[in-house]
Amino acid sequence: MSAPADAYRHLRANWSYPTAVRFGVGRLKELAGACRAAGIARPLVVTDPGLAKLPLLAQVMDLLKEAGLPAALFSQIKPNPEGRNIDDGVAAFRSGGHDGVVAIGGGSALDAGKAIAFQAGQTRPLWDFEDIGDWWTRADAAAIAPIVAVPTTAGTGSEVGRASVVTHEPTRTKKIIFHPKMLPAIVIADPAVTAGLPANITAWTGMDALAHNLEAYSSTYHHPLGDGIAVEGMRLVKEWLPRAVADGSDLEARAHMLAAASMGAIAFQKGLGAIHALSHPVGAVYDTHHGLTNAVFMPYVLAFNRPAVAAKLDRAAAYLGLEGGFDGFLAWVLELRAQLNIPHAAGALGIEPARLDMLAEMAAADPTAGGNPVKVGAAELRGLYERALAGTV
Repeated sequence: MSAPADAYRHLRANWSYPTAVRFGVGRLKELAGACRAAGIARPLVVTDPGLAKLPLLAQVMDLLKEAGLPAALFSQIKPNPEGRNIDDGVAAFRSGGHDGVVAIGGGSALDAGKAIAFQAGQTRPLWDFEDIGDWWTRADAAAIAPIVAVPTTAGTGSEVGRASVVTHEPTRTKKIIFHPKMLPAIVIADPAVTAGLPANITAWTGMDALAHNLEAYSSTYHHPLGDGIAVEGMRLVKEWLPRAVADGSDLEARAHMLAAASMGAIAFQKGLGAIHALSHPVGAVYDTHHGLTNAVFMPYVLAFNRPAVAAKLDRAAAYLGLEGGFDGFLAWVLELRAQLNIPHAAGALGIEPARLDMLAEMAAADPTAGGNPVKVGAAELRGLYERALAGTV
């Protein structure tokens, strides 16, 4: 759409929850000011290899240079970031004398950027800070570098999260690295930055936002604030994701999806569940896109959880304007997946039946499994993999 930025002034705001968020079309131009406000004078810009080649990154580097902020670019990040990517980024941070990180990109770049800023001042290995018990207290909090986050996709919501997901290469498992100070100091959420995203990536990342909101809402942990955020996040996905996919230049749709993604990440402080427990091992072993993988598994987990979530999903369906309660909600998820060309069965992800036992054990050990509203172990998760491979909801 060619409308001037002023046409979207009703979608412009400054938020202070859960961190400082500068939301609105055209706000990327505030990047240098945001760095200064966060105390960053020599930023390391962290992004992925694909984005590093695009004009957007040249614009980012120019904005920083023109403001007198000497910056370097680090982009050696896999689609599912690995420990060695973080180590390489830390080496670049230290050798360049940087004092903060500008993380720009989708979930992979944001997670990597946050992990680099966190790890740059630590003396212990990254894995010592996995989200287990109080392991986060092992970190030297004063040594964590400040972060400015610029999301270019509307999916993970990592820009408002306090953790990073990093693949541990020796075991091919995804680890959640957590510390409260990994929350970016300032977020620049500019819908125009997401406008160039291809339709398929828009769909996959949008389904990731839906998965976060849905699993947070379904979790039995008591967090009414999370429930309220999650149900509105689902409504935004329902109303705006198809529009964003159909017309990537629709900045109103892009804006609402950017909000829905952040809402999902805020809400899932309440917990996630079996969608993510199934997805994480598949992503680690087969290097699949996280949002796409979540989208494939979503209806199978939703049907499995029915005994525990039917009443809540009845309420959510009413709020979303869906008839038929839980059944109507499930039918909408299936219809949305078909509309967005999401594969119905898990075979499209490359999953091999011979590896189901291994994947199920990994899924059972994933920390997100504990938040599922119906208790799951390796046997139940293997059954869900089988149903997803068969395409039987």
